[in-house]
Amino acid sequence: MKTKIQVFMVDDNKDVVTEVKKYFSSKNVGVEIVGSCSNGEDALIELKKNYESYDLVLMDLVIPKRDGLSVLEELKKENINIKSIITTCINSVDIIKKCMDVGVNYYMLKPYNLDSLTDIIKRIVNNQNKTRIDNKDLQQAITNLLHSLGMPSHIKGYSYIRDSINLMYNKPSMLGAITKELYPEIANMYDTTSSRVERAIRHAIEVSWTRGDYEVMEEIFGHSVDYDRAKPTNSEFIATLADKLRLEIH
Repeated sequence: MKTKIQVFMVDDNKDVVTEVKKYFSSKNVGVEIVGSCSNGEDALIELKKNYESYDLVLMDLVIPKRDGLSVLEELKKENINIKSIITTCINSVDIIKKCMDVGVNYYMLKPYNLDSLTDIIKRIVNNQNKTRIDNKDLQQAITNLLHSLGMPSHIKGYSYIRDSINLMYNKPSMLGAITKELYPEIANMYDTTSSRVERAIRHAIEVSWTRGDYEVMEEIFGHSVDYDRAKPTNSEFIATLADKLRLEIH
């Protein structure tokens, strides 16, 4: 009988694989790496043959021979369903959308915190029987999240972002139609224009980026957070928060 969550890890950085393996085994956190490889072709071969042996695959996006998403796409075509986390240094709304389309359970930025990784793996593997929370609880979760990011509730962009996250949480397909669908819908709700919605959201993100707690920003948007670098786009900001909530409360 399995006592630990069985993970197959795909990453061409041997140091990362060693670090993760050592952490899971030394901390006795109920998760273990029971198989690994360093390229997409080997991953595909192994997962086609033995996918039932693993509870989850931890897959780097950029790996030799075949990228992580194409491996998961091929498995999906063959009706092989396995829970998955994609890891990457790239925070891109286009890649997040592709991950959603393929059915990836979580998109995690590198370098990641191993405590957070453990928690996410457990949530994904053990959340099968959890019921979806009601709308009131979702609204409270969104409010708490925006508050933790230092976003003042009195500015217009706050309400627009809150409703945008709500819409994208319930309709992930909107990720690929921010300008054509999401902005117009928010504009209609508040009797304004799409361009004003976009500008107000941009302003709110800039305020949040200046006022927010660095550690919270780092946890949500990755360890690459740097106040001197370009801030996330409106799409990236909304999609990342919706994805975080979807994992935590689905």
